[in-house]
Amino acid sequence: MTAAGIARLAGVGRAAVSNWRRRHADFPKPVGGTETSPAFALRDIEQWLRDQGKLAEVPLRERVWQQLVGHPAGAAAALRQAGAVLLLAHDRPAAWQQLRAAADDAELTGVLPAVLDSVLAARLGPGHPVRGLTREALAPSAALVRATGDLAAADGAAAAYDFLLGRHLDANPRQYTLTPPGPAALMAELAAVAGPSGTVLDPACGAGALLAAARERAAEGSDAGEGAAPVTLYGQEADADLAALTALRLALGVPDAQVRVRAADTLRADAFPELAADAVLVHPPFNERNWGHDELAYDARWEYGFPARTESELAWVQHALARLREGGTAVLLMPPAAASRRSGRRIRADLLRRGALRAVIALPAGAAPPNGVPLHLWVLRKPGTTPPAPQLLVVDTAELAAGAPAGRDKPDWQTVRATAVEAWRTFDRDGGVEERPGVRRSLAAIDLLDDDVDLAPARHLPPPAAAGGPAELARVRERLTTTLARTTALTPRSDGGAAGPARWPLTTVGELARAGALVLRAGGAGTVPAGGTAPAVLTDHDVIGGGAPSGTLPEAPASGPAEEPVLLQAGDVVVPVLGGGAVARVADDGTAGAALGRNLTLLRPDPAALDPWFLAGFLRGTANNRRASSYASTATRLDVRRLQLPRLPLADQRRYGQRFRDLAAFEGALRLTARLGEQLVQGLHDGLTDGSVAPD
Repeated sequence: MTAAGIARLAGVGRAAVSNWRRRHADFPKPVGGTETSPAFALRDIEQWLRDQGKLAEVPLRERVWQQLVGHPAGAAAALRQAGAVLLLAHDRPAAWQQLRAAADDAELTGVLPAVLDSVLAARLGPGHPVRGLTREALAPSAALVRATGDLAAADGAAAAYDFLLGRHLDANPRQYTLTPPGPAALMAELAAVAGPSGTVLDPACGAGALLAAARERAAEGSDAGEGAAPVTLYGQEADADLAALTALRLALGVPDAQVRVRAADTLRADAFPELAADAVLVHPPFNERNWGHDELAYDARWEYGFPARTESELAWVQHALARLREGGTAVLLMPPAAASRRSGRRIRADLLRRGALRAVIALPAGAAPPNGVPLHLWVLRKPGTTPPAPQLLVVDTAELAAGAPAGRDKPDWQTVRATAVEAWRTFDRDGGVEERPGVRRSLAAIDLLDDDVDLAPARHLPPPAAAGGPAELARVRERLTTTLARTTALTPRSDGGAAGPARWPLTTVGELARAGALVLRAGGAGTVPAGGTAPAVLTDHDVIGGGAPSGTLPEAPASGPAEEPVLLQAGDVVVPVLGGGAVARVADDGTAGAALGRNLTLLRPDPAALDPWFLAGFLRGTANNRRASSYASTATRLDVRRLQLPRLPLADQRRYGQRFRDLAAFEGALRLTARLGEQLVQGLHDGLTDGSVAPD
């Protein structure tokens, strides 16, 4: 086990484990790994933690996980075995209990292969991808098998597998490209607009997020009175290990659905060539070059044109259409380049002419990996014998989500979902939508069939009225005039200088912390429990720019509990530690309750000993920051403990504090003036260029 595993075992941070290794000579020695990431024996670590009084008993979840990652066949093979045992305990609990109680280890692993094969065939069908469960493979797994069964009894089989699979995926982030819950739920809802789906296919199913979302959507439809038909989930995945793990996830997570997952390269070896699905949901691999271009030139799926080598995404689009029934719906998560690359214009044109491509929806950046790119959703319908008049719905949700409460780091999925679903539902029902500048529009296909066939929504949406129109611009001008007058009134005097530099007795932040005059806390910790609510995060950019808290906390991993963030209180002083600028901010009532972000240090002064504005003001001194900064790397780093301030009576601190408070008000007014000025200038430019503002 690694240092991270030890930290989880003892319920501490990784820094504590590093301290234990340095301070305790009897700390177990590494048995593997590397110098930077050593591995330790679980048994030795357990014993040491117990001897130190840091561990009463290893939690069952942690014991199963450590047995899984230390399995001689590897974590993926062990997770297949554990998942199959969990499925046995879930589907045939009496048989599992009888088998576990009656057999010793050798008998248990000897009998299990036949029993597991029977359960897997019943739930996943013949040809399922959960392979390698032989007597020889299970021989070293008796302890893992029994512990997994105990975990099923304690947590439930589905929850136990979610925990194990979630931690495996978290531990290997570069190996898997996952579809986040927000886009997955939106894609499933868009596909269900035409009605309930009895058969759903994901030909690049990965970890099964889209198929699970489709099943959840079907269950929601049943609760809403739309009727619940039996659902069959079809999935195909090129990675054999991931296909097996996904099949087990779906079988345990959606026990009322038939699950058919196969392991093979979909484009080269389609596992469901005769399928006519009600819905196809796909998050295909992007920018593939080796997708089978040379081998598949005459494939029957290329009904709309043979994709170029650089257009693998259009191969997935046509595969999805080929596996739909007439009138069925496909929703694909696509890179934005697929809507405009010249090499794909002929296929895009034919998709439009024949009424197959029905909508292109632009998502905000951060919706799914790669997070810096605003991805698109393509909604397609398999044309019938009488296709509709070719029309295309274009929707852009990026601007709607940009200023949403969820902050800049995470799109507001409630706004995105409502905008996209309402537009698609209306378009599907009425054949068109009422135009909303900058948001949505329906277009005749003939208007898009030019030399480029560019389908990017932003290029076809009229811009919204400039800054809210002339009335809004008048309000901005009025606010700017008022703010300029206030800025003039707040301009500080600089006369009344002292005779020379002060010779105060000095102390440091570190000395004040040791004396109890203030408390230091580092930011960056904290997660949100699944489905929970979380405070906004004050980021280093917010502190430097004087803005409101704009960040969001990440969701807690499925493998562990949520981590408590550091929450701000009014009067706290927040200092960025990177960047080299002299910045300190006093938290007010509007900032209180926000979580402290990364690269920030919080100083919470004792009001009986320190005035917060006095503290923040002296921390901003240029010379002070130079003395406390490190220049050894490419980024300047501030050692907050080395910052100095004078030892002054509280009454004198408050005199200085009031002057620093006045300077902060002046600085805030300057920032507001700059923002209003930029808004007015840009709004007038936009108004003059689109005709909503007259030049006179």
